Amino acid sequence: MKLNLTRPLAFFDLETTGTDVSKDRIVEISIVRIMPNGDRESKTRRINPGIPIPKEASAVHGIYDEDVKEAPFFKAIAKSLDDFVKNCDLAGFNSDRFDIPLLAEEFLRADIDFDMTNRATVDVQNLFHKMEQRTLSAGYKFYCGKSLENAHSALADTEATLDILEAMLDRYKDTEIEDENKKLYKPIVNDVKALQKFSKRDKNADLAGRIVFNEKDEEVFNFGKHKGKPVELILTQEPSYYAWMMDGDFPIYTKKVLEKIKIRLLQKKLNS
Repeated sequence: MKLNLTRPLAFFDLETTGTDVSKDRIVEISIVRIMPNGDRESKTRRINPGIPIPKEASAVHGIYDEDVKEAPFFKAIAKSLDDFVKNCDLAGFNSDRFDIPLLAEEFLRADIDFDMTNRATVDVQNLFHKMEQRTLSAGYKFYCGKSLENAHSALADTEATLDILEAMLDRYKDTEIEDENKKLYKPIVNDVKALQKFSKRDKNADLAGRIVFNEKDEEVFNFGKHKGKPVELILTQEPSYYAWMMDGDFPIYTKKVLEKIKIRLLQKKLNS
């Protein structure tokens, strides 16, 4: 089943120096952009991360320092990548927890104001894990009946992820499950917003999950001594916590969200 889109959807995958969103860097990015009319365009770029690639990472994706020493730094191609995914919703495999937060960090380090506020995201891994407990290679075999060649090649993984989602739309189009109220509904439908809602694990205010929304739709901290407490409350009662986070080793996007909350809080005080 082909995707039913009202705006472009960009599938992407990253190969990186590691798994730390704050510290690690991209060494390869591949994007497949799907237009509402079904047209596809892909872009794959090797990137010099500016830091040594650990042997453990190279053993996974097969990209070594020698392979990227002549490649551009991310900042040199950031504008063209941003233009390519501008006005696109985003999709990937484990993208909500890793690829999107890391990509956002790279854009922000390159002085590009990458914002997720009006973007839908579809994490195919979350859909997959909720419907079938498998890995990407097993999922490709299960849904598409094919073996995944060149696993951990960014383009191969990206195209496999797209193929899996399209196969899911066919396989689960009539599948019903119970919601929290014990009512049956069809979770896998050909709509990006609905897929985003079902694929989400957490309701994050930032990308790394340091700040989340509670049941009242209030931003609350999701770590440390103030876990579960409203951000606005802590910024009012303990102003130094803001400075500690802004000076600390937190993702840039998390700091951006925290700054927005502080500005909103100050505006409330001015208007009161």
